[in-house]
Amino acid sequence: MRFRLRNREGTPVDPVPFFVVAGLAVMLVLSFGPLYGQAIGVGLEYSAAGSIALSFVFTVGAYYRQVWTVRPEFVGVVPSEMRVERLYYLMLVLLVVVVGLAIPLVR
Repeated sequence: MRFRLRNREGTPVDPVPFFVVAGLAVMLVLSFGPLYGQAIGVGLEYSAAGSIALSFVFTVGAYYRQVWTVRPEFVGVVPSEMRVERLYYLMLVLLVVVVGLAIPLVR
């Protein structure tokens, strides 16, 4: 059985981009949110609850952008060389974001 997400018109769309973006957003928010909350004096319970709520908001936003409103007939085929190049640059951006988020927490 295949898991197929459908857009608002009922057309099946590729779920992988949604899961990747939502997963990375949840990972970053749940990793750094409670730490930043505690760093500014908020209790762990409230920091974790706020991070979970923000994760939910990011997941809903990713679903709306990459599943609900996507039109697969307008998505073209991207050559593999360009996909690898984009992936390489996105990995570098993610590394910079994680290091940038971690720097203020170092004492």
